[in-house]
Amino acid sequence: MYPTLNELFNKAVAAHGEEIALRMLIPKERKRGRGIQLVLNEISYDRLGEMVGRLAMALDELGVKKGDKVALISKPRAAWATAFFAILRCGAIVLPLDPELQEGEIERILVEAEVKGVIVSGLKIHDLQTIKSNTLSDLILISMDRPKSDDVHFLDKLLLGKKALPEVDVSPDDMAVLMYTSGTTGNAKGAMLLHRNISSNAITGVKVADISERDNFLTIVPWYHIYGLTVSLLVPLFGGASTTYAPVDRDLTTVMTRARPTLLLGVPKLYNVLYGKVMTSIEGSLLKKTIYKLSPTLMGKLVRKKLFGKDFRYFTSGGAPFSREVANGFRKMGIGVMEGYGLTETSPVLAMCERFTTEPGMIAYENVELRIDKPDASGIGEIVARGPNIMAGYYKNEAATAEVIDKEGWFHTGDLGRMEGDRVILSGRAKNVIVLETGKNVYPEEVEWELSRIIGIDELMVYEADRQGAPAVAVKIYPKWADLKEKSITSPEQAIDYLWEEIKKHNENLAPFKRIKYRDVITLMDEPFEKSVKMDIKRYKYSKG
Repeated sequence: MYPTLNELFNKAVAAHGEEIALRMLIPKERKRGRGIQLVLNEISYDRLGEMVGRLAMALDELGVKKGDKVALISKPRAAWATAFFAILRCGAIVLPLDPELQEGEIERILVEAEVKGVIVSGLKIHDLQTIKSNTLSDLILISMDRPKSDDVHFLDKLLLGKKALPEVDVSPDDMAVLMYTSGTTGNAKGAMLLHRNISSNAITGVKVADISERDNFLTIVPWYHIYGLTVSLLVPLFGGASTTYAPVDRDLTTVMTRARPTLLLGVPKLYNVLYGKVMTSIEGSLLKKTIYKLSPTLMGKLVRKKLFGKDFRYFTSGGAPFSREVANGFRKMGIGVMEGYGLTETSPVLAMCERFTTEPGMIAYENVELRIDKPDASGIGEIVARGPNIMAGYYKNEAATAEVIDKEGWFHTGDLGRMEGDRVILSGRAKNVIVLETGKNVYPEEVEWELSRIIGIDELMVYEADRQGAPAVAVKIYPKWADLKEKSITSPEQAIDYLWEEIKKHNENLAPFKRIKYRDVITLMDEPFEKSVKMDIKRYKYSKG
């Protein structure tokens, strides 16, 4: 039986007391108006444990008891981590929400989840006061920032004079987190994640990533998403490491230099940008180009030292498919890349690749079973999984639960893939598959990967369009106008002409049935695609016309 998250947290605090648990980036104004200075605020394991115990006592006194649900709405900060573990210490359930959700979205989830209270950043407090006034009159409101209203508790003030709440009896089979899916389908559901679901995944993560007190994680992934929560908060803490969180809107190059991480946790888009900058720098210097040609690993050492420091170990990526070209490009330079695959409902990791693998695909996590359901002639079918990390079900939605968890306990991911030995190789989402008149299946993600290499494309989405009464492979593109202007392309018409010629070239790398065959199925977007927390495009909003 796997332990509770409370047990793992207490064990980490006891073992690593004065060591640094969190480094939080705080922007402060320089003296005499000289701009913003980035300060790393350090919190030890002991300090975090102390604040958790005191906040848990405050929550208990406010009426939060075992089994209650408390929402947590904020970007990552020390108060977020404190609140997360304090809620669990009460025996209550954490409901993390993206602070960019709108008032109506938040209200729907809070009502459905029957929350007892909300711990929220000051930026969202007005929305929560409106929700309390209109719908949830008994809602306990706690602000991480000093509130301007007497009906809102101030988190810092709640901690004053408090002793630690004695341990509440919590079982590994109790719900720890009610995590709402990102809503890429337009219908977010609450995944009930038990203590053992998440702890089993975190314990395996510590082993697979070889985490110890020598490690310093730098993460841009928010904790209100399950990937960020498990991989970039819980895994480091339970492994005795420290975590530095940096918002994506900061100067990451400066942050990396200051933080001196041993591991960087991000999403593919970050690594694509980093790789592009590295290769541009190499191509722009005869010396660097020569070093790279003669010894790619020496160039890799220089890159690591400049960006991260000499102790840097490797990248970890999740949340979306990673370009093999970029991953292998870093590996060629001796910079490891670990890519993971998983879902909210699986706490989240199902499989992960080795740092320097040359093989496609990933290997299942410890005690996780993976197989392909109903494979076609090419071996591609739906990936199904079974293991201790699979959610208990969707909250108050037995019908939706029955659709994804069968009677034998297999979770149907909705993702397509095939198995090669013990490695699972992803093909795409089942719901995204384009079925042509010939019966051939086109997986948009494969086409997107090929076309994404075209200079002048910032974002794109391949989808099924209706052309003269028949299904056709089509693409919507958000151009990278800065690149296009360097080619003297300034109008949409010129852009489509250029992109069509480039697409025809890249079509040669795709099977004929997968190709974009007509110029009139290319659409330019005026603005970036709307995305989920995981940075997935919300395809349902763009899949027609």
